[in-house]
Amino acid sequence: MTPGLAFFYGGLNRSKSVLNMMMMSFVTIGLISVLWVLYGFSLAFGANDNESLNQFIGSFSQYAGSKIDPAAFWMAGGASTGIPVYVFMAFQMMFAIITTALISGAISDRAKFAGWLVFAFGWFTLVYLPVAHMVWGGGLIGLDIKALDFAGGTAVHINAGAAALGLALVLGRRIGWPKDKMKPHNVPFVLLGAALLWFGWFGFNAGSELTVDSTTAIAFVNTQVATAAAVLGWIIIEWIRDGKPTLVGASSGAVAGLVAITPACGFVEPMPATLIGLVAGAICALAVSLKYKLGYDDSLDVVGVHFVGGWIGSLAIGLFATDAVNSWITNPDILGASNGLFYGGGVEQLGRQALGSGIVSIYSFAIAAALAWIINKTIGFRASESAEIDGIDVAEHAESAYDLSPSGGGTGAGAFAMAGIAPTAKAETPSKEDTAPAKVSG
Repeated sequence: MTPGLAFFYGGLNRSKSVLNMMMMSFVTIGLISVLWVLYGFSLAFGANDNESLNQFIGSFSQYAGSKIDPAAFWMAGGASTGIPVYVFMAFQMMFAIITTALISGAISDRAKFAGWLVFAFGWFTLVYLPVAHMVWGGGLIGLDIKALDFAGGTAVHINAGAAALGLALVLGRRIGWPKDKMKPHNVPFVLLGAALLWFGWFGFNAGSELTVDSTTAIAFVNTQVATAAAVLGWIIIEWIRDGKPTLVGASSGAVAGLVAITPACGFVEPMPATLIGLVAGAICALAVSLKYKLGYDDSLDVVGVHFVGGWIGSLAIGLFATDAVNSWITNPDILGASNGLFYGGGVEQLGRQALGSGIVSIYSFAIAAALAWIINKTIGFRASESAEIDGIDVAEHAESAYDLSPSGGGTGAGAFAMAGIAPTAKAETPSKEDTAPAKVSG
């Protein structure tokens, strides 16, 4: 999914900075994978002996480094699945990687690579790990507030979207934005990335049941129909607003639908899931234009798609969740939550969802903005003006995505030379008569 995100973001980006954009996604796999094994999994899913502290963070040592106990997961809620701790650790590692990578789309075209690495390290440690613990690891949001999140609407998308907003505000606007039209440079890349994300999302969502049962099947179906409906919702808005539907819009709509159904996929029926997708596609299509009205430069619409889409999906649980799909919802010994408003549960679960999502939004935004400010004031986060104008790829990585110079240099035969074809005749030099401007009679 993360290389898919790299293609999606890379295609949406300008050509002179596409490698930097893709590199920010790809390097996150390297950085977060190592940190996850060293201490991340333990802090997110370990059990802290201090009950008060356990509301916010896990163990500092239970799974750290080589201390993973293969039997521990059976003692921490996995008895019905039989999933070994190493498998669960690897599965959750993917969530940690892509959540961090999602943020990068908000700051394309203007971020130093070193600044991004430091930010990713700090945000993962200070924000992702506590939030993952609070939502999924037996902490405040999941255990005490009883806000539900099946596969990451709060822990992943609202979390990353709020951070993206804080980061975009601190780094400021790109040079020329919004006057200059900064269009996607490679639309096929956008579609390729969206397709890879859509495929991988079945593991993201259905896999979160950690076994194969009826809830897994519902989550799989819901992921498909919500995403499909969101494609339609987005292009309908485009058609009405702009007169024509676009492939970029359809691809973005798919991602918006995937985002919105993520927290709800294992808690709702297929028809409400379809409605969630349709609404998310339409609202996110409208939400991406907020940056022009409010003046923040979220380059690739992380806020409009992930933050807004995540909120839609989280609140939808409070409307449509039903224990007919997932009996764990109302089981006091497991989730202990309530059915949604339209399934006889009243507004209680809606309030829980709003509170949990609000906590994550404020916390992630504040820490991300503070981290970005500190990094920018120390090692520097915003690229220089010359690097931004010329392209971050050359300035930060000494390479470019597209070599458009003639091969063999010279005579205008570059296209033939690159294709391995020798031109059959040398072009004649035009005479003065040929190049003189035509006289206009009369």
